[in-house]
Amino acid sequence: MCVGQVGNLLPHVVVPAVMVRHLIPAWGLTNAQAGLMASAYAAGYMLAVPVLASLTDRLDARGILLAGSLASAAATLAFGAFVDSYAAAVVVWGLAGIGFAGAYMPGLKALTDRLEPGDVSRSVTLYTSSYSLGVGLSFLVAQLVADAIGWRWAFFATGLGPLLMVGAALSTKPVAPAAPSGRLLDFRPVLANRPAMGYILGYGAHCFELYGMRTWIVAFWGYVAARDPSASVLLDPVTVSVVVSVLAMPASILGNELAIRHGRHRTLATIQVLSAAVALAIGALAAAPAPLLALLVLVYAITVPADSGALTSGMSAAAAPGARGVTMALHSTVGFGLSALAGWMVGVALDAWGGANSASGWFAGFAVLAAGVSCGPLALWWSRAPRASSARNEER
Repeated sequence: MCVGQVGNLLPHVVVPAVMVRHLIPAWGLTNAQAGLMASAYAAGYMLAVPVLASLTDRLDARGILLAGSLASAAATLAFGAFVDSYAAAVVVWGLAGIGFAGAYMPGLKALTDRLEPGDVSRSVTLYTSSYSLGVGLSFLVAQLVADAIGWRWAFFATGLGPLLMVGAALSTKPVAPAAPSGRLLDFRPVLANRPAMGYILGYGAHCFELYGMRTWIVAFWGYVAARDPSASVLLDPVTVSVVVSVLAMPASILGNELAIRHGRHRTLATIQVLSAAVALAIGALAAAPAPLLALLVLVYAITVPADSGALTSGMSAAAAPGARGVTMALHSTVGFGLSALAGWMVGVALDAWGGANSASGWFAGFAVLAAGVSCGPLALWWSRAPRASSARNEER
């Protein structure tokens, strides 16, 4: 399933990977338009995942996983074959996001339905952390292919990746889902589950920062390289995007292990506050020498994803057994909804504060990311407040 997940993620960041060198110049896009185009994937995902993930409480998630993987492959290949304008790009990339909505959380549900309870936390973390490996390969393949033979071929090359998940899903045995506890798309039990909601809202803050960073990291390092020639000696934009993504896998696994040992809420809040501080440091030092920025970007590549596995495994553990699919649906809807907002908001900040060729623009962009992830500790604190109050009352 993890290998299939990597395949499903090969198309994931093709648009952010190729937009700076290829799509923005070809179509004369502003930064806000480029951010919105990249975010169409997350927007399509957000619109579809409530239904598709909720259905996994009623149907074997494997069937939804198969359909979503095939749809993701078809939309990515269609982008390479037919898209020739900004408007078409937004529509088709949104359809690719809808396909992925049938692949990511349904894939997680298909996995957890086949695990013993004691295997869930680390298995969920391995599955979610393989996300980062897939994104790293997506950046690498897309940029190398686009620079070598054209951006359309980047979509053709990555569009075949989801077929790996088709093979993985077909190799699993059918499993009957647990009896659902409510109606389809009835989120009231989830909204009433305050511990689960804390992880869901914290995941939204995480996704905002993660997707905003992944959408714009290639453009940021391109700015650094244009200003300081030593940047290309240290790391070129392709290497930066791949390293940032690949480091996320061990970071997510380590973050979950720390959460198991030292407490999930405390660990998550610490990671998110630290990540906000690193984002502000990068923005404030955007005009600094490239070696210092390279070090900060590598640290950021660890802090941004370190909370991912612990948030998702915490949500899964807090979900009611008969409502796990709908809980995953809301988890993913909030996460990718804020992901869609992030790419556009960073682009707006860049346009408003001097553009992608100015230090002030990048300070504004990274400040947006820091503000987003800083909301995570507040959500986690809110989710614990009633229990803390109850404990005090019992002591009295």
